[in-house]
Amino acid sequence: MLKYILLVAGFVCLIKGADFFVEASSSIAKLLKVPSLVIGLTVVAFGTSLPEAAVSISAAMKGQNALAMSNVTGSNIFNLLIVLGVSALFMGLTVDDDLLRKDFPASVLMTVLVLVLATGFSLKAFRGGGDYVLGRLQGGIILVCFIAYLVMIVLAALKARNLMEGDEDYKVLSPVKTGVLLVVGIAGIALGGNLVVDSATDIALAFGLSQNFIGLTIVAMGTSLPELVTSIVASRKNENDLAVGNVVGSNIFNLGFVIGSAAVISPVAVDGNACIDLVILVGISVLCMLLSITGKKIEKKEGIIMLITYAVFFAYIYTR
Repeated sequence: MLKYILLVAGFVCLIKGADFFVEASSSIAKLLKVPSLVIGLTVVAFGTSLPEAAVSISAAMKGQNALAMSNVTGSNIFNLLIVLGVSALFMGLTVDDDLLRKDFPASVLMTVLVLVLATGFSLKAFRGGGDYVLGRLQGGIILVCFIAYLVMIVLAALKARNLMEGDEDYKVLSPVKTGVLLVVGIAGIALGGNLVVDSATDIALAFGLSQNFIGLTIVAMGTSLPELVTSIVASRKNENDLAVGNVVGSNIFNLGFVIGSAAVISPVAVDGNACIDLVILVGISVLCMLLSITGKKIEKKEGIIMLITYAVFFAYIYTR
């Protein structure tokens, strides 16, 4: 009974934390005269990826790195198909030009980089064969690429700030209130994510589900709940750049920082199924980017396509 109570408590923390976090992040963007997209790709992406980081890095420190890879892969697929899909059903999402030119392609390239470094260009991996290891050197390369991406985002933010100079049409929270909401929001998201993951995993194990399946679904869904709640809240508040930027930025953060850090701490085991899942993630990333290009919007019909695609993926991993 306790695990069900903790599950509900986790959802409450996530919802309120995300609400505070979106409000504070939007205020930060206006205080700093930085576009909401940049905040979504950095501050919000970092905050909503805290559960993935906590789960994967903890797994690395315990030598349970198979969970680290399946958690991140499952979370990224959930982010693209469920978070964007559900957000689009609530309100059509407008996709920024910079997101299509730079950030979506960066997300695809980061996925390909992880796949290539993990398998060493082995064609057998694309057929689900063999067992591989993402070592410390490869993890370091991934971290360096992630840092390079962050530098690009910061430079873009500085340029955007200069262009926005002189625009005074802002209604913002006070710096103190913004800071308090940001900290409380991050704490709520992190606590809620951990409560949901732990209790959901206990419930799943009680029903005899496999560890790999749990990592790709229960844990992935649990750690992606902050992205889901944050993006829905942002879309309902017409902060579309924050909603889409949160998902793309979080996926890059998961692959670059979370997997990179986990591999540096302890080499990550990558089996044949994990390789196939990474290939599927590349395909889904390209699909979502193409759906976003059409009219530079993600509307209800694209959202439905995303949700159906996730249902097919879920059925595949359940039956394999």
